[in-house]
Amino acid sequence: MADRVFEPGVTAGRLDPAAYEAHFSDLHPPLDKHEAVVAADRCYFCHDAPCITACPTDIDIPLFIRQIATGTPDAAAKTILSQNIMGGMCARVCPTEQLCEEACVREMAEGKPVLIGQLQRYATDHLQVQGVHPFVRAEPTGKRVAVVGAGPAGLSAAHRLAMLGHDVVVYDAKPKAGGLNEYGIATYKTPDGFAQGEVDWLLKIGGITVETGRALGADLSLEGLRAKFDAVFLGMGLGGVNALGVEGADKDGVLDAVDFIAELRQASDVASVPVGRDVVVIGGGMTAIDAAVQSKLLGALNVTLVYRRGRDAMNASVFEQDLAASKGVRIVTHATPKAVHGNGSVREIEFDYVGDDMMPTGQTLRLAADQVFKAIGQTLEGDALPDLEGRKIAVDTNGRTSVKGVWAGGDCASGGDDLTVTAVAEGRDAAMDIHADLSGSV
Repeated sequence: MADRVFEPGVTAGRLDPAAYEAHFSDLHPPLDKHEAVVAADRCYFCHDAPCITACPTDIDIPLFIRQIATGTPDAAAKTILSQNIMGGMCARVCPTEQLCEEACVREMAEGKPVLIGQLQRYATDHLQVQGVHPFVRAEPTGKRVAVVGAGPAGLSAAHRLAMLGHDVVVYDAKPKAGGLNEYGIATYKTPDGFAQGEVDWLLKIGGITVETGRALGADLSLEGLRAKFDAVFLGMGLGGVNALGVEGADKDGVLDAVDFIAELRQASDVASVPVGRDVVVIGGGMTAIDAAVQSKLLGALNVTLVYRRGRDAMNASVFEQDLAASKGVRIVTHATPKAVHGNGSVREIEFDYVGDDMMPTGQTLRLAADQVFKAIGQTLEGDALPDLEGRKIAVDTNGRTSVKGVWAGGDCASGGDDLTVTAVAEGRDAAMDIHADLSGSV
């Protein structure tokens, strides 16, 4: 494919087609039947299993692994999905090395945990590939619930509410449902359209209508939804991106990492997405890692990830940090942006080195850059929202907001840790509380 020039140094099609296919193939190839049984046999099937406590969705991990070991993967899938309806996606993107696998007795005794994440994927894939939906919807209750946001929290809430017999309308600003699962995760983690396939499978429960291109503030208001529905769940995530706040930050080539990742996810051909020769990513979370690694996989020569604190303070897991390093990403810590240099377009970015107290040390770093990706956090967008706690919607332990009849969960709500699996749990738990409220059993 011939290079397509967008601005100096930033081009598409840097590599040959075979390289793109290899670079963006499945990060973790699935286990086959024999591998799954062998992996399952390593589980001690602990009675008081610490892995369950470590799972935000409280999946009965020993039970589903025993079901795989005894040759009933579809039963294992139902065990998983009864607690986490997006268990297939979470098996791919959840930081299991920091959650269930870190708590595994095998990990503590031998330094090699049971492959819980890969076994979860084996079971859920086995069921979902058949197109089977394991849950049956209850008799209609006549109650209607609005869900704002078709991401993990919103879809989890919608599925549980529909399963309990309520009619649900899900609104989302994007053209497709899925939220961050569809737009915000590295392409190599969920190839082959898995995110949309999981959404289509989830909707087979019935009772859920999805309306895309609809967002709070544009043509929807919270008051309007409250008047039209018996309850409202807010799960729209964080739509804004924090500003860089330094001189030159408005130059061409300074971009939001989330937009870059979304463009890659929606591209019919990843080779068509332009990337710079010298790429700098600012941030220390999963979005920063995904942007940095994919820049390298697209053919960038030099990719540097710069974070303001030490590596032990990065939100990205050690596995993700090591993955980035293995792909050739250079990680620089204890540095904060000072200025973006260039004549119209970015050519260099300057950083101050800082100490643990975040005060400049007097030393600076200048990096050549024709593309800079900001991954320094996102912000809540929307008007006339319930009370906030910090910069997120304040909720209680059941997801209730300050407004009667309105619940919230996922990244837009306070108290979470911005993980897909946590969002799923919060959506599920809020749905159960909504159901209790609507049925008068609170």
